[in-house]
Amino acid sequence: MTDTAPAADDDAPAGSATPSIRIGTAPDSWGVWFADDPKQVPWQRFLDEAAAAGYKWIELGPYGYLPTDPSQLSDELESRGLRLSAGTVFTGFHKGDDQFQRAWDQAVKVAGLAAKLGAEHLVTIPDLWRSDATSEVLEPRTLTDEQWSRLGAGHDRLGKALLEEFGVHQQFHTHADSHVGTYTETVRFLEVTNPEYTNLCLDTGHFAYYGGDSLRIIGAFPERIGYLHLKQVDPNQLFDVLKNDVPFATAVANGIMIEPPQGTPDLAPIIEAVARLNPNIFGIVEQDMYGCAVDVPGPIATRTFEHILGSTSAARAA
Repeated sequence: MTDTAPAADDDAPAGSATPSIRIGTAPDSWGVWFADDPKQVPWQRFLDEAAAAGYKWIELGPYGYLPTDPSQLSDELESRGLRLSAGTVFTGFHKGDDQFQRAWDQAVKVAGLAAKLGAEHLVTIPDLWRSDATSEVLEPRTLTDEQWSRLGAGHDRLGKALLEEFGVHQQFHTHADSHVGTYTETVRFLEVTNPEYTNLCLDTGHFAYYGGDSLRIIGAFPERIGYLHLKQVDPNQLFDVLKNDVPFATAVANGIMIEPPQGTPDLAPIIEAVARLNPNIFGIVEQDMYGCAVDVPGPIATRTFEHILGSTSAARAA
């Protein structure tokens, strides 16, 4: 990782000997995938319900969903006792050199806003080979050797620029229906990137979607774990989804990502393993729920927060 793990956790409760990571949440857990969608939860309600559930940290979500004026957003967060952990951009570096400008144009806005509010991370999500909006197959499911080289070089270039310009660390998010999803693909991505500029946002649900073992990747590449997205996949649906080649967006609408502790993997051992590496890492609850009714997410967010903090001493709110 680009930052060094501290010898002790300065934010842990007084007298606590157990390292604990910071738990937060994201607009995705309220079914938010787009900056503007009338069917989504209004941003004010998201902030209100996140705070009411007990969270102290949130992600920015799709740029434009939350206010983009730094002063307004800062006031809105502060009034609810919330702080920002990260923003998100979308990348397609395997497609060619022209993709850097596309990523940088997003980063200037997203990382610029996030950094002004004190966030130190930017989550990068690769373009999907199958559209999450239309389910159209856009390109082959696997990359050529040349595309892998482009992918790695592009992310390192972006990570270097983010660090130099904004002091923000890039955390790459493996994803269902993308070219980097399985354990083998994730390892290859780590091998073609520089840990100084590119590390892993380990999404426990997306990694399990393709059979990945989060504890295994943490053990094999402890220095590359920079950020966590915490979610569970429904094992009763998963193999039907994969067997029948169900698009990820359809699977989400059908509840493939399920409320903890009903799914897999068990989150407590993952949180504990990462806390031992670096208690300053964030664990952001991010249960994909796009398409849900607006009254559904709030109670789930509360129960999930209580479950995580109740299941392990390696998790904390602040």
